[in-house]
Amino acid sequence: MIGIITYGAGNIFSLTAALERLGIPYGMINKEQDFEQFDRYIIPGVGHAGAAMNKLEQTGLVPKIKSLTKPVLGICVGMQLLTSYSEEGDSKLLGLFPINTLKFAANPDHKVPHTGWNQVSPEKENALFENIPNGSHFYFVHSYFIEYNIDYTLSSTTYGNKFSASIMRDNFYGVQFHPEKSGAYGETLLKNFSKI
Repeated sequence: MIGIITYGAGNIFSLTAALERLGIPYGMINKEQDFEQFDRYIIPGVGHAGAAMNKLEQTGLVPKIKSLTKPVLGICVGMQLLTSYSEEGDSKLLGLFPINTLKFAANPDHKVPHTGWNQVSPEKENALFENIPNGSHFYFVHSYFIEYNIDYTLSSTTYGNKFSASIMRDNFYGVQFHPEKSGAYGETLLKNFSKI
């Protein structure tokens, strides 16, 4: 069963609605004792990475999250929180990946935030993307991106520059796009995560 780590960082209705549609059982994690009930976890998030990190620190759950050995999936800002640092709010983050979250450069050809469907290119074989064809499209909404690092990148995309669309290190996964808003392939990814 999936535990959703709740810390007040935005609306999680679309995520819970997608899990319900897929028949994937889930529950909410509000305190450290709740982690024991679940065999995998999702860190959701929308909005500002620095503010989200502050809210997460206020829960007291940060040491527990860092120590997890079961599968963890960060979505959008939840993925950015897994990195070491964000230019958004000049913020130190969880540091589970030794990479940074950077702001898109101003460019007349690429509006910020990056909003809409974009093609995602797999870079490594991984169970998270099983039964998802190469070059599938996913839905993005973000003004900051994870710097590309081949060691941790599962898939990449390009918007002005190439960046990591998904990352993995040990039991920690992150996706910059919103699988719960990405149609059939997004639902496939959530199903895959529920079986990792």
